[in-house]
Amino acid sequence: MLLLPLAWLFGVITWLRRLAYQREWLEVPTSPVPVIVVGNISVGGTGKTPVVAWLTQQLVAQGLKPGIVSRGYGARGLKEPVFVRGEMDPMLVGDEPVMLARQTGAPICVCPDRVAAVQALAEMGVDVIIADDGLQHYHMRRAMEIVVIDGERGLGNRCLLPVGPLRESPARLEQVDFVLINSAVTAPATAPATAPATDNLINACEFNLEHGSLRALSGDAECELSEFAGRRVWMVAGIGNPDRFARTLRAASIQIDWVTIPDHGHVSLAQLRKQQPQPILMTEKDAVKYAALIIEDCWYLPVQAQFAVEDQEHILERVQNVIQK
Repeated sequence: MLLLPLAWLFGVITWLRRLAYQREWLEVPTSPVPVIVVGNISVGGTGKTPVVAWLTQQLVAQGLKPGIVSRGYGARGLKEPVFVRGEMDPMLVGDEPVMLARQTGAPICVCPDRVAAVQALAEMGVDVIIADDGLQHYHMRRAMEIVVIDGERGLGNRCLLPVGPLRESPARLEQVDFVLINSAVTAPATAPATAPATDNLINACEFNLEHGSLRALSGDAECELSEFAGRRVWMVAGIGNPDRFARTLRAASIQIDWVTIPDHGHVSLAQLRKQQPQPILMTEKDAVKYAALIIEDCWYLPVQAQFAVEDQEHILERVQNVIQK
């Protein structure tokens, strides 16, 4: 209750800032190609990066040339636009851009100034640009907005920071093109489950994060989660919502020793092994940070966004309309 005045002040500042960009009292540079923003209105992981990967892959399959822009969160000394390759050090450009480069093969540019990144990608001749995060970066002109919400946590207590988890009012969801609700992590070939309703929004769709086989951090080996059933492992999850990963492992009857790491954080795998010589399981986002290591019995679990066919068609149809304008 003591923080409510700060939340109200935050709300007023956020509203005034957005209004200033909408009225173009503050500059909103023209974008050479359409920009689709995939972001959120809350802090913490919601699953937006898998959605960016999914959308990019879908557009490539349709014969288009999409590009991705990102702030490059966690990168050191990043000031000018940098093009990302899958073999680059995540410390230089950020872990999520490196992961997206490996997953999609699409051109990716990172820079704190997303407008500069958009311009750099446009000069490469891309058809459309997907912004991984940046919903509140109103200096960047956008043709379409997609908000991703964690279906389990929803909007929390529906309060703005610092009282709650929200960066913008829940009313903002009515103004975006799509609200994508991340329902659950599922095994392969499982249809999307029903997620909790979010204000009965007419622009809402559901999706799941579908996982496949575990992949070795070193080498090309693969195995199933079921092979670790009943065994104790280290769980490494430097992501916004590690609870989801923990529940996935526990659902496979895996006993976990949870390694506490902040989002985009890093831990010494050698130190873990010294404490207890047991398998290490991590997310794909974590794996890019340790790719240079040669370590046995260390595995990561890739996930992919999975939509119902009708929702997928609806989203892609809208994207095509934006591109063709």
